Amino acid sequence: MSQSLLEENVASHETPGSKFFPDFLPTPALEAEADQRLAQFPEDQKRSAVLPILHFIQHHHGFISAEAIDWVAERLSIAPIKVLEVVTFYPGFRQSAPGKFHVRVCRTLSCAMGGSHELMDKICELTGIDRTGADSHHHPVTVSPCGKWSVEFAECLASCGTAPVCLVNDDFHEGVAAEKAAELLAKYPD
Repeated sequence: MSQSLLEENVASHETPGSKFFPDFLPTPALEAEADQRLAQFPEDQKRSAVLPILHFIQHHHGFISAEAIDWVAERLSIAPIKVLEVVTFYPGFRQSAPGKFHVRVCRTLSCAMGGSHELMDKICELTGIDRTGADSHHHPVTVSPCGKWSVEFAECLASCGTAPVCLVNDDFHEGVAAEKAAELLAKYPD
């Protein structure tokens, strides 16, 4: 059986982190969010609501699945490929489930010079993550075997003077040298 163009290009696949996130279902909260966002734009510019709706979905479901792409496209009366273009263009959108705790390590110049690559290596060592198959654009997220942790490199997190920096979910951490990785991870118990 052949796949549709959308199915071929959506990276949504099961990861060990999938168990921490609900399957995509359009909830009343999501419907209300979509209604609110759509009301902000003229009828002929409904596509403009795609970013805030996708952010809401990722915040509540962990990533943007093929089902979510189809739902957004239908809700905005646009082709699913138009939603996929947005999802694949912006590196902040994930197409597969991250871990319960997602670590984004800045890799731009100041952080790289401050030890962000060493920090990433140490986090991977401590969590059992193997990044050898990581693809920085199409599949940047790598998940630990237990699903609790995931990592990816991020472009500038806007704190060059306190390098290296990282985000754990939405929590910002500055000056996280590789020697402090275990201390950082200990802040996020089961």
